[in-house]
Amino acid sequence: MTKTDTSLQTQNPISSAQNAVENVHRAVSSALSHPTSQTLDQAQNAINKAEKAVDQATMHSDAQPAQEVAQALSDEEARLQDLQ
Repeated sequence: MTKTDTSLQTQNPISSAQNAVENVHRAVSSALSHPTSQTLDQAQNAINKAEKAVDQATMHSDAQPAQEVAQALSDEEARLQDLQ
């Protein structure tokens, strides 16, 4: 029996960036509610990963969704900076 892909959504640069920014949102929210060195590090690591995903998305498209996800990441970075 062969293994089949069970994903319902095809990943593309925009959806990957959106998912990465959602992860950043969760990590930043966690750092804001429980500010420890671990949660701050996790938030920064999530931001670093999301920056790469957003770069890929904007490299492939200048469309509004790419700009929106880049703005969302910027907003999350600002939330984390407010804590630091």
